[in-house]
Amino acid sequence: MHTGIRNWLKVRFIAGFFVTIPVVATAWILWIFWSRIDDIFGPMYAELFGRPVPGLGFLTAVGIILLIGIVARNVVGRRVLAWAEALMIRLPVFGRLYPSVKMLVEAFSPERRSSFKAVVLVEHPRPGAYAFGFVTSEVVLDTPEGKREMATVFVPTNNLYLGDVVVVPRADVMATGLSVEEGIRVILSAGSATPARLPRF
Repeated sequence: MHTGIRNWLKVRFIAGFFVTIPVVATAWILWIFWSRIDDIFGPMYAELFGRPVPGLGFLTAVGIILLIGIVARNVVGRRVLAWAEALMIRLPVFGRLYPSVKMLVEAFSPERRSSFKAVVLVEHPRPGAYAFGFVTSEVVLDTPEGKREMATVFVPTNNLYLGDVVVVPRADVMATGLSVEEGIRVILSAGSATPARLPRF
């Protein structure tokens, strides 16, 4: 009887734990973001109004992001942002991380400007072992035997910022039927979000 109650409590607790942790973690990350942004602009408003105004710093950050979005939507603004981006890419360390972070963020963009074109499976790192990857471009390779259609595939590690870029024969690229968002979810979940059956069409 006691064992049954213990098992019942254990199962329910574990279920509650795995439901609660993502909620708490998400709320915690948002709270840190809110606090840090408020810490940047908060002192300026405290000096201006003579007292702290909670949330005003965050609203200022939202306003700045909105302003950048407005600028990015016109021709001149796009050129200015492209120039600034080219400048930032030349910076040490930052220039190596920025393109990967940008690619990840754009994968979730409603404008679908991501460099990720499709989620595929490729033999990597050895024959018989398959890895999830994202097609980023297609190329034609001139060989002594003739032209071969190839695909450039980005095979990320589970943090998605780093990974291997492999060029494989187009015929060896296996479509999965997953959207880019689903592919990213598979990588970030260490494979636990992989559908039970592939390809999925």
